[in-house]
Amino acid sequence: MTDLKKAPGGGGGPAVADRAGAQPAGPQRSVRVVMFALMITMLLAMLDNLIVGTAMPTIVGDLGGLAHLSWVVTAYTLATAASTPIWGKLGDMYGRKGVFLTSIVIFLVGSVLSGMAQDMGQLIGFRAVQGLGAGGLMVGVMAIIGDLVPPRERGKYQGMMAGVMAVAMIGGPLVGGTITDHLGWRWSFYINLPLGAVALAMVTVVLHLPRREGAKGRIDYLGAGLLTLGITAIVLVTTWGGSEYAWTSAVIMELAAIGVVALVGFVFVETKAAEPIIPLHIFRNRNFTLMSVIGFMSGFVMFGAVLFLPLYQQSVQGASATNSGVLLLPMLLSMMVVSLIAGRVTTSTGKYKIFPILGSVLMVSGLYLLSRMDVDTTRLTSGVYMAVLGAGMGFLMQITMLVAQNSVELKDMGAASSSTTLFRTLGSSFGVAIMGALFTGRVQDEMVARGGGAATAKSAQLDAASLAKLPDAAREAYQFAVASGTHIAFLVGASVAVIALVSSVFVKEVPLRGAGPAPKPVAEAV
Repeated sequence: MTDLKKAPGGGGGPAVADRAGAQPAGPQRSVRVVMFALMITMLLAMLDNLIVGTAMPTIVGDLGGLAHLSWVVTAYTLATAASTPIWGKLGDMYGRKGVFLTSIVIFLVGSVLSGMAQDMGQLIGFRAVQGLGAGGLMVGVMAIIGDLVPPRERGKYQGMMAGVMAVAMIGGPLVGGTITDHLGWRWSFYINLPLGAVALAMVTVVLHLPRREGAKGRIDYLGAGLLTLGITAIVLVTTWGGSEYAWTSAVIMELAAIGVVALVGFVFVETKAAEPIIPLHIFRNRNFTLMSVIGFMSGFVMFGAVLFLPLYQQSVQGASATNSGVLLLPMLLSMMVVSLIAGRVTTSTGKYKIFPILGSVLMVSGLYLLSRMDVDTTRLTSGVYMAVLGAGMGFLMQITMLVAQNSVELKDMGAASSSTTLFRTLGSSFGVAIMGALFTGRVQDEMVARGGGAATAKSAQLDAASLAKLPDAAREAYQFAVASGTHIAFLVGASVAVIALVSSVFVKEVPLRGAGPAPKPVAEAV
């Protein structure tokens, strides 16, 4: 694996890597500076949609094009998902640093162009450019960490990564609202520039990775095209199904067929390619395959929870929409603390199998508890339930990437990181689509059954202002309907999470590469 050493001349110089898996004598300032830059880049990737989502009503009011509103998010999501595995492979072939810097530059260019958009069509196109760069941000961060820090030592940084996620989810909506109100919606895109510039400068100066030999084969253009087509079709199915089009409509059926055919073709092409985008041999490793499954289920559950918990708390418990990020604090704090503890234990003991099992058990338990919430559930009770789910996610979020990277050779680090990231992204798409469809259907059914259907004929989701304008009977009916919709969504989530639990049982405890903590020096006899 990777060994970190000081460059000649001292002073905490650049980190270099080899395949020996030796452990550095101690923490080095250069590595910490690189990690700081990587965390800024990770924050960029996570903040964007949260900030832009808050600004969307203002953007529509300025640019118009309400009918195309969903494409502002969809274009970004599609470009991100489709480009993720390609960025990972390019890093493996041509060197991670240059590819990572390129993705940051493309993301920043897309941010500037999005801020300058004059109509909705331009904004959608520029968001696709931004998403193209975003696809390389997260996978670049994970792959570079995989190069710099041996798996045995990576637990030290798990709390940092979980903390960045918590900051993004809590701060994103608040920052987005503040920027939109005081600076204008265009600054929801321009805000990426100072953060991106700092990350770009720090990565350029302090990140030094070993030179890679020239690529031995050509880029697998056919495989890349088929994978992009397949991912695009699947994401569109999960995005449009049940909202833009009925699940049984011709459009959804055709997209599903295109996605399946493209992905089958992709698998066939990858068996013949000299430099496959996703080397299929990495799936022969049992642990890697199991981590992919667990990552998919974690994404399914995580983003479903982030979507429906604030909605429940606003509609049923009367919480303010302005503080939607703060509403998730019990889950996010629990996730951060548990992730930090799990990382430290993994580093000190080298053991990790127990964590996927514990995480899956807590995830299933937390989702089941959340499914029991009704109109009388207190904020304290729902907060405890969220903390249980957060603890489960804390055990799983970083361990899945850690074990996946430990299961492949260094030359496949980018492909492994991108594949794991892709499965989590696809899981989130399916989770939001399936849980969302069940939630919306249950809310509408309950409203009709209770005589309040006319109040929500156009939407199954009302904001606090609209809810306050409803007659008492209709408001009570809607609150009951939302609680019922939340019940079915989380109950299905708990059922799906059982797959992660079963998968975690079969994980094999393979020693993590890299030595453990250095032994304490023994005092010399006087």
